[in-house]
Amino acid sequence: MPRILALDYGLKRTGIAVTDEMQLIASGLITVESPALIDFLKNYFATEKVEKVLIGEPKQMNGLPSESAPIIEKFVLEFVKNFPEMPLLRVDERFTSKMAFQTMIDSGLKKKQRQNKALLDEISATIMLQDYLGRKF
Repeated sequence: MPRILALDYGLKRTGIAVTDEMQLIASGLITVESPALIDFLKNYFATEKVEKVLIGEPKQMNGLPSESAPIIEKFVLEFVKNFPEMPLLRVDERFTSKMAFQTMIDSGLKKKQRQNKALLDEISATIMLQDYLGRKF
């Protein structure tokens, strides 16, 4: 089975998570500088079978788009232009950063390690993907 990829897109960095081939478990893959993301995805798609890509849709508590929504929309247009055949699903990413930070605390990471924003982005993408997998079944 092809994998599912999740992107926690940000202006500076993008956390990336991926499923196993059975699409049961989400794991953090890498954090990429956002300006290099399209090139990273081109290389990844050339070597791995990917069924679809999830991207976080930032929303406020009232359900309206957050301030970062235009940044993500711009990337979505670029993604569709570069990968017109790849399905791209928008998923609610509310609370993923808070959950990721709590995961870092719960796993025993020291304060200095928890300041690693790249790791936080990768864990956020993993939480988003695992949540999607949980709703899929």
